[in-house]
Amino acid sequence: MATMQVGDGADALSPIFKSRSPLLLRLWRTWDIALPGAIFFAFILLASLLASTIAPRDPGQRDIKNRLKSPSLEYPFGTDEIGRDVFSRVLHGGRSVLGTGFLALALSFFFGLGIGIPGGYLGGRLDVLLMRCMDIMLSFPSILLAILVVTTLGTGPGNLIVAVGVAQVPVFARLARAVVLLLMNQEYVVAARALGARDPAIVQRHILPNMLPPVLVHASAMLAVTISSATALNFLGLGVETGTPDWGMMIADGQSLLFDAAHVPFFPGLCLTLTVLSVNFIGDGLRDRLDPYMRNQSR
Repeated sequence: MATMQVGDGADALSPIFKSRSPLLLRLWRTWDIALPGAIFFAFILLASLLASTIAPRDPGQRDIKNRLKSPSLEYPFGTDEIGRDVFSRVLHGGRSVLGTGFLALALSFFFGLGIGIPGGYLGGRLDVLLMRCMDIMLSFPSILLAILVVTTLGTGPGNLIVAVGVAQVPVFARLARAVVLLLMNQEYVVAARALGARDPAIVQRHILPNMLPPVLVHASAMLAVTISSATALNFLGLGVETGTPDWGMMIADGQSLLFDAAHVPFFPGLCLTLTVLSVNFIGDGLRDRLDPYMRNQSR
């Protein structure tokens, strides 16, 4: 009688375990590019959340005697033109940037799905009306649309979140609609409708669970967009109030010092660049694991 080797049995059963393994274990297999990004992003996020505790100085404290100090042990990132500690301001600025990015992403995510799912599932005139509205919004560059919204509502952290979030709603709406249209032709959805299942039950049990992976992959990439957009608006003076610790505002304030005290705009710009890059790495890892086409290409 033929015997099965342990290794052969493990290989035979591995697809079952792979399909049932927790999300974190599945993501771990693709951490070759995402792991450095995840580690750095977690570090930035934790440092920003604990800014009030770990920052050595008040980010708004002025010290004219120590203005434009170069980076040193006392001032790791140096000081700005009025003696404020750049390191402390970068830590507090990260809280502003990441908070705005996450909240704007959540706003665009839920409103986009709230528009795309009904449009794709119900179709008809409702779908045409919703998608034409989204097309009109997409005809504007996202940063220009955000500027139009924030100039209409006024400056401030809350209005900044709304402006950045609204600018990305059409992207999520069209993606959600496309995924719903694809799922509507799947056998399990057709069977559920044939058996008389109600529309809310079909959406809850069959549409939402199967549309979340591609939408979440896109959301991870869009976080970099919302962070960059919020920073750009703050750089233009259309976001937080002047003097508020924020990477975009710090870069704008330090651009005149680029040749005399380059450390003032350099460190917030470096943190912004590395943060966006780390988010993109995480998005690539999620895409490679959750996107079926990309997963098959990597085999």
